[in-house]
Amino acid sequence: MVPALIRLGLVLISGGSLIFLPKKAFYKYLPVTIFTSVLVLSVCALSIPYKFWVVKGNKTNKVLNDFAYVFGSFFAGTLWIFHFTYGKFKHFVGINFIMDFLLAYPLNYVFQKFKVYKLVNFKSKHIFLTYFSFSFIIYGFQLLLEKCVPYFKR
Repeated sequence: MVPALIRLGLVLISGGSLIFLPKKAFYKYLPVTIFTSVLVLSVCALSIPYKFWVVKGNKTNKVLNDFAYVFGSFFAGTLWIFHFTYGKFKHFVGINFIMDFLLAYPLNYVFQKFKVYKLVNFKSKHIFLTYFSFSFIIYGFQLLLEKCVPYFKR
């Protein structure tokens, strides 16, 4: 029951925060956010054959877990981080470092404690290194997008 409440909370709180995001920022950073979601979903897909983590219950629980994470906190977080830091690379990297560290260590501990998931062949350092490396990829994606599509220029 607690894992379901945590999943629901991730989606509702993260998604609810987006009503405060300016509409222009939402549309400007939506493509990079979707790209980020694809990257994170790729890790989730790889977690099945490589047993990065397990979720108690059936495959539906795993899918719900992954989708709550990807389309809840990660989706909203990407939009907010880009809104506040894009164009200030050092700030962008610093905020991503802090957020990925919090996810990999204290939040990961809490999620495992409440049995949202259990890491198997993935450790906290892997979470941190994977998602922190994604921050450089997605920043480059947004730069490329701005260069190629005039609508997305600063």
